[in-house]
Amino acid sequence: MSNRLFQGIVHQMHDAIGRTIGVIDETAVVVACSDLDKIGEVRNNITPDFFKPSSTFIINGYTYKSLDCKEHAEYAVFIKGDDEAAQRYVSMLSISFGNIKQFYDEKYDRGNFIKNVIMDNILPGDIYLKARELHLNVEASRVCMLVKINSKTDVSAYDVLQSLFPDKNKDFVVNVNETDIAIVKEVKEGITSADLNQLAQSIADTLTSEFYIHCSIGIGTTVNNIKDIAASFKESQIAIEVSKVFDTEKVIISYDNLGVARLVYQLPTTLCEMFLKEVFKRGSIDSLDQETLFTIQRFFENNLNVSETSRKLFVHRNTLVYRLEKIKKLTGLDLREFEDAIVFKVALMVKKYLTSNPVKY
Repeated sequence: MSNRLFQGIVHQMHDAIGRTIGVIDETAVVVACSDLDKIGEVRNNITPDFFKPSSTFIINGYTYKSLDCKEHAEYAVFIKGDDEAAQRYVSMLSISFGNIKQFYDEKYDRGNFIKNVIMDNILPGDIYLKARELHLNVEASRVCMLVKINSKTDVSAYDVLQSLFPDKNKDFVVNVNETDIAIVKEVKEGITSADLNQLAQSIADTLTSEFYIHCSIGIGTTVNNIKDIAASFKESQIAIEVSKVFDTEKVIISYDNLGVARLVYQLPTTLCEMFLKEVFKRGSIDSLDQETLFTIQRFFENNLNVSETSRKLFVHRNTLVYRLEKIKKLTGLDLREFEDAIVFKVALMVKKYLTSNPVKY
């Protein structure tokens, strides 16, 4: 809550009431007052009981009342005097300031601010001003994780994630749409990519094992400035989309580990089509049947080792060699040669990319 906003309202109320009025926070510090000399004072007699909803106290000639709210109040108003009029005034002030605070929080709370940052709904020049107003560290290291819910359930994934990240001052859980939930987490010094992957895995395991919610999680890169959270969010989106195209079995996908897939994903489709035509001059990649493509996949997985691949496929070595020769005849590429294998591997990824019709961010 902005103390400047409180101060402006206090001055207006003072002109109408004609008594010294002010606001204290949970630490018993006067944050706004019609008597400017009192701002910053610590009221030592104030205890946590003052901040229970609708609590009214009279101490040292002042009447105090916590802001009118349903939950624990963060502020209390006070007015000079202990008479019946003071109690009526302080009740009205409590309601007024409570409503002002609620309106302010809804418009400027940290969660909404972070959502506006990652969704690019706030001007870059305003980000620093709002962050300072909300007492957010603009230079803290943060990372964005995008949790995509892949199964329908009666349990709210958003509520579950909120409970997993209770520190609302450093970590933020943001509803993006019906299936996507963004987690913006502050990253302490020394935390590595492996640690973030482990955290994401624990989130996925919790959702799956305890609530039967199946999901995939994309992890953006760690950024050191609050304005760059939007970039980390977009990276987490790209990580999930690239995984859907090239590796559908992965649950945790880090933008840092996408490798060649990220390059292919960023290529224009026209360039990809030209590349396929150049690579497969003798015959289209569509001429290869599923068994041949499966053989190629296993050959790559076993580092172009003929003996190991034939053992894993439960076929004779000569049978595998025959299949590789057939591929060479159809495409002109000998997969036993490293350079040809690289070209073919990239070509397969480009083909997958073109047939997937991916969503670009």
